[in-house]
Amino acid sequence: MVLIHPGEGRRVAWAWLYLFSVFSAYYIIRPIRDEAGVAGGVANLSWLFTGTLLAMMALNPPFGALVRRLPRMRFIAITYRFFMLNLLVFLVLFQTTTGSANIWTGRAFFIWTSVFNLFVVSVFWAFMVDLFTSGQAKRLFGFIAAAATVGGILGSSVTAAAVRSLGVPALLLIAIGLLEVGVFSARRLGRLQPVLHTPAASMSGAGPETPIGGSVMAGLTNALRSPYLLGICVYMLLYTVLSTFLYFQQAEIVDRTFADRAARTVFFARVDLLVNVLTLGGQCFLTGRTMTRAGVAITLTFVPALTAAGFLLLGMMPTAAVVVGFTALRRAGNFVFARPTREVLFTVVSREDKYKTKNFIDTVVYRLGDQVGAWSSSLITLLGLGAGAIAWTAVPIALAWAGNAWWLGRRQEKMAGAIRDKKRPAGLPELA
Repeated sequence: MVLIHPGEGRRVAWAWLYLFSVFSAYYIIRPIRDEAGVAGGVANLSWLFTGTLLAMMALNPPFGALVRRLPRMRFIAITYRFFMLNLLVFLVLFQTTTGSANIWTGRAFFIWTSVFNLFVVSVFWAFMVDLFTSGQAKRLFGFIAAAATVGGILGSSVTAAAVRSLGVPALLLIAIGLLEVGVFSARRLGRLQPVLHTPAASMSGAGPETPIGGSVMAGLTNALRSPYLLGICVYMLLYTVLSTFLYFQQAEIVDRTFADRAARTVFFARVDLLVNVLTLGGQCFLTGRTMTRAGVAITLTFVPALTAAGFLLLGMMPTAAVVVGFTALRRAGNFVFARPTREVLFTVVSREDKYKTKNFIDTVVYRLGDQVGAWSSSLITLLGLGAGAIAWTAVPIALAWAGNAWWLGRRQEKMAGAIRDKKRPAGLPELA
């Protein structure tokens, strides 16, 4: 199923538990967020995406400051516990507010969850690309990503089964506990890496807990200076624009179909459960084999090509069944192929870029794409053009995304080959 070399097993096990805990917490929260967004009015979703982008931009410099000054495990723990404290605040607000105040609490929770998801997951994968080489990532990241799928199955199942009986506050407490398990796992994982695997780090004597230093704004400036990192920004931007097109159409369908808030929450949880079940087998049996045999370029291009074909079908048949089926297949394809391969792109960059630039791309650029997609969808709807027009607009965007993905994959393969061919100091582990 997955090829694990001697000395990798414990790292993979702790990484698996870490991601499983984080995604179990997120998928407990996600249906609550989606329902809160619909309850606040589908027409207001564009403004919620705007609020999310502003929140991302506000939080990125403080995160950069933490990365610059603190050892790795300290800024990881601080980041997670900051969000755990936020959950306690929302727990109180959901308990004490009613009417319009409760609706506004839900809107704030929608924005917060969108920020939370990207930050905690970005920190996890930054940690992974700091622990594993490019060759290891190709073999192992699909299996590690399966932890997110299993966590998603557990989290969405818990919410679907217990939201009526336990209520939202109890579910938030469960999510807090799971995030603390993630912090514990990260600490154990960090102890298993006495030295860094990169040649530069080994020659400089840098340890894994040495503060990275550099500029607080390095995430932005480095992304703009490097064609490779700028290409990843474009990849992320196009992915999120197209994802938002589909998200808005799904939200409109749910708003028309379900009048009860609990029923909408259950629906979103069951959709998440279906996607995660479809994804699990692919991550265990396809991701590693595809990346190892077909290469990064082909694997990274698969989902953009699928997206172009899906929007083409949606343009010809703009029905609810096509929207739901396309969304499920695309999300599963993202988890099986696009997401693990996208993380491999960062295995060939510097440590500063792994934590700062990657976080900037995973949060600010990601939400910028959401914003562009949200307002574009609203504009098309305002003009009365409907779902078919959105689909036809998306087809050339998806084709451009496929070309960008192919270039990035080929570039990563060349950079990884150069690292492997570079003369290693004595005692440096194989870049397998």
